[in-house]
Amino acid sequence: MARLNLLEETRFEKLPVSVFENPKIASINVAHRIANLIKSKQASNTPAVLGLATGVTPIAVYAELVRLHKEEGLSFKNVITFNLDEYYPMAPTAAQSYVTFMNDNLFDHIDIDKNNVHIPDGTLALEDIPAFCLDYEKKIGDLGGLDIQVLGIGRTGHIGFNEPGSAPNSGTRLVTLDDLTRRDAARDFGGKTFVPTKAITMGIGTIFKAREIILMAWSRKKASIIKKAVEGEISGDVPATYLQLSDHVEFILDAPAASELTRFDTPWLVKDCVWTDALIRKAVIWLANTLKKPVLKLTEDDYNNNGMAQLATEKGPVYNINIHIFNKLQHTITGWPGGKPNADDSQRPERAEPAKKRVIIFSPHPDDDVISMGGTFIRLVDQKHDVHVAYQTSGNTAVWDDDALRFVEFNVDFTEKMGMDNTHLKELYQNMRTFIQDKQPNQVDTPEIQTVKGLIRKGEAIAGARYCGLEDDHIHFQALPFYESGKNQKNPVTDADIDLTIELLQKVKPQQVFAAGDFEDPHGTHIVCFHIILAALTKLRKTEDWAKDCWLWMYRGAWHEFETHEIEMAVPISPKELERKKYAIFKHQSQKDRAVFPGDDSREFWQRAEDRNRETAKAYDELGLAEYEAMEAFVRWKFQD
Repeated sequence: MARLNLLEETRFEKLPVSVFENPKIASINVAHRIANLIKSKQASNTPAVLGLATGVTPIAVYAELVRLHKEEGLSFKNVITFNLDEYYPMAPTAAQSYVTFMNDNLFDHIDIDKNNVHIPDGTLALEDIPAFCLDYEKKIGDLGGLDIQVLGIGRTGHIGFNEPGSAPNSGTRLVTLDDLTRRDAARDFGGKTFVPTKAITMGIGTIFKAREIILMAWSRKKASIIKKAVEGEISGDVPATYLQLSDHVEFILDAPAASELTRFDTPWLVKDCVWTDALIRKAVIWLANTLKKPVLKLTEDDYNNNGMAQLATEKGPVYNINIHIFNKLQHTITGWPGGKPNADDSQRPERAEPAKKRVIIFSPHPDDDVISMGGTFIRLVDQKHDVHVAYQTSGNTAVWDDDALRFVEFNVDFTEKMGMDNTHLKELYQNMRTFIQDKQPNQVDTPEIQTVKGLIRKGEAIAGARYCGLEDDHIHFQALPFYESGKNQKNPVTDADIDLTIELLQKVKPQQVFAAGDFEDPHGTHIVCFHIILAALTKLRKTEDWAKDCWLWMYRGAWHEFETHEIEMAVPISPKELERKKYAIFKHQSQKDRAVFPGDDSREFWQRAEDRNRETAKAYDELGLAEYEAMEAFVRWKFQD
């Protein structure tokens, strides 16, 4: 019966999928499967032939294999590896090379014979590539094929670098990279301009011949492409869908990557549900959006004809369900984000008391505060709360080189006009200019340039916070150590990051904390900063009474917004407040026009914020709620004490 239930739950899924609580647990599982293969091959005195992938996804798998080697004696002497791909052209010693990646994350830490390591050669002459690719295929074939092929998946649906349009029987070859793939790699190369346009990749046909194929994906960022790959029709537009034809494939996902699969996203379509308040809210909003009807106009036929008959039967009549959800949505809306004084707060998202709250708005970068919650920021100040803002990082990697030079040039001219001795400053300027002229893609800036870029962003942040109404002593710059590497790849979080956060929290003793809740990219600055705040508050809650009474509200950045069913506090923004928010964002001039790392969205940050806030208001309006100009949305973090 359990198996039948599982088949019913997964009937939309066209290949096997295993979902793990988090990437660490999933990665350990995959690493041990690889280790067991290696051991079984050792027992039969035959080589284990592994197809390996690069990128963020398999890093924890390789870390566990290294641990197994160092701590449990797992030997790799019988292992032969073939990597999926390599950029072209690419020197093997380059920081972005997959040779460098594999050495840093695996090969330099185990006892593998380097003669058994095979990675496509990014230094070949163009005319030599076809012969190399044929030889690559022959080597794999002569060994009897790959025992296990480890895969990640790109947002285009590529496996290896088999981009949309790749044939299912394709072999190892030179390919042209999709623009989205190059945008995703831009941060590693110091800008999309420097990302190679081509790569050498193992073909889909080659991958298919592996006796076992494991595709891994982590984070909500991969959720939409995972849904297409697992539940969509087989199509060259999404090359990963070809894996549906294999009898030897398994997708290994964490919960966020699996979140858009039908069994998790709309489970009422595949099984009987335990109807919690949260699930009812999600289902009713989904139904209203699907049918493009306000919540209060949904009928029993609407429920019955769209997979929600069980809900109608168990919790109906449906009009009562509609009224309940409508009221829940209505109660999320408040013009008093710090709580409304002298009001009944039983149906409000925030407490009425104390009437004037101490508030810290944590901003991972120096502009997230105004981009993400500028309207609420301004309203909290206008309503006389004791508001502080804490900029967690300097943001110094996201300033253009010519902006840095321009600011130093200003200082040279200014000191000269003021009759000051600027000999040393001129020398610094010339050194900076020489460095920037010769600078290689993604090369770490000199300490002086890092300082200038950090000061540019600091000045902009001060201007933005002042515009929102803060005094200078309520503006804090933490410069958390994990960020200050000067590189896109940051340092690990340490106790120093948490202790600095505890120090500020102890100083202010806030009743409210706002923090960036962007979890789509598990390796982004936002989630790292959030976990630092969470660790600090969790520690303080064990000893400090004020910390137990501190509510943590999450906001989203310029990239995504919370789903309507998730929102617990929606703050309406008037046309005038939206204009004020826009001007606060304008203070961040180094991020205007074109940011260094803009992501997929070509709009400026003020445009993204304005559109996103209007879209949130429109979503409420379409569900039958009051029509506002714009809204900022928040979700409260629930501590598990």
